[in-house]
Amino acid sequence: MKAVVWHGVGDIRLDDVPDPTIQDPTDAIVEITASAICGTDLHFVRGTMAGMVEGTILGHEALGVVREVGPGVRNLRTGDRVVVPSTVACGTCSYCRAGYYAQCDNANPNGPAAGTCFFGGPQTTGPVDGLQAQYARIPFANVGPVWLPEEVGDDAAIMLSDIYPTAWFGARLAEVGDGDTVLVLGAGPVGQFAVTSAFQQGAGRVLVVDGIPSRLDQARSRGAEAIDFNAEDPVAVVQELTGGIGVDRVIDAVGVDAQRPKSGPAAEAAQEQADQFEQERSQVAPEQDPHGHTWVPGDAPSQSLQWAVQAVAKAGSIGIIGVYPPQMTSFPTGAAMNKNLTVKMGNCNHRRYIPHLLELVRTGAIDPSTVLTQVDDMPSVLEAYETFDQRQTGWTKVALDPSP
Repeated sequence: MKAVVWHGVGDIRLDDVPDPTIQDPTDAIVEITASAICGTDLHFVRGTMAGMVEGTILGHEALGVVREVGPGVRNLRTGDRVVVPSTVACGTCSYCRAGYYAQCDNANPNGPAAGTCFFGGPQTTGPVDGLQAQYARIPFANVGPVWLPEEVGDDAAIMLSDIYPTAWFGARLAEVGDGDTVLVLGAGPVGQFAVTSAFQQGAGRVLVVDGIPSRLDQARSRGAEAIDFNAEDPVAVVQELTGGIGVDRVIDAVGVDAQRPKSGPAAEAAQEQADQFEQERSQVAPEQDPHGHTWVPGDAPSQSLQWAVQAVAKAGSIGIIGVYPPQMTSFPTGAAMNKNLTVKMGNCNHRRYIPHLLELVRTGAIDPSTVLTQVDDMPSVLEAYETFDQRQTGWTKVALDPSP
């Protein structure tokens, strides 16, 4: 079969690989009818998320048709159409039973302390071969895949595999409630759904920050107030729009690869912050710690995290769903503490939220396919990766059709 395979930083290929087979009683083999490219996949291609194993099939978003099930799968039949959650979970450990599927004790082959297991990720997450392929082996298929009704089309259903649940989870982490003013950092696919999720969870106003006009236009069509960081200072605009108070909640939907402003007041402010950080780091040595502890200055906090802490009101809350690697150690802790902020973060517990969101889609409460901007076949997938990576205008979410 054909699959998108990681060979190294900047080196992905469309390879012929062996068809997957049943390995455990709770496995299923799913013929993939739609997959997608996610910003997280780009982290692996760019190298900002380390630890990928050569030969790993990429992709963690998919839906398809069940072609084979192991003897331990009681809920699926051959021919069933399903959406596959991006994270893998057993469904029986204490974490899964409490709804924390992303912290399953049994799914990650590296052990309970290893944390989230998801398709197409680095060694620390498995690795488990991903879903940008014609067929995929789905572990714990007795729990993971969710049956899809006929009235929910592929373009809508593919959004339920990862980005819509992740955005919903981000609004929950940020503690969005009735009447809140919410700031969404990043207007990519997850950011678009974060706008929608914030409104669905009661927000009165939603502001969104990005630097790509087409993405900001999409956010406006969802009711958001757009802020272009290439034309204005986002923090100053937030202060102006909130009477100098700041927003109640922030959702960071962009993560480690957040772009810095290219010009204007925001760029000047970002450069000033970076220079100040480097100056402070150069002046502090481990032996100067007054408590005798070893302390080595780390990397500067990402631009989005700095904006999040600066833009939120005192006693506000921040939900972080943008991806950050384990090597990312810096956060504006002092500023956050002095504002009494609540900060929550993590990988989405997809299986917890998909059934509810699927019902919203089935009943017509939302059409998630409106985020989809491109659909490509497998032969053109490498070109799609390159264009998506460049954040070209008009490219928000790319789906793949793996059929021959």
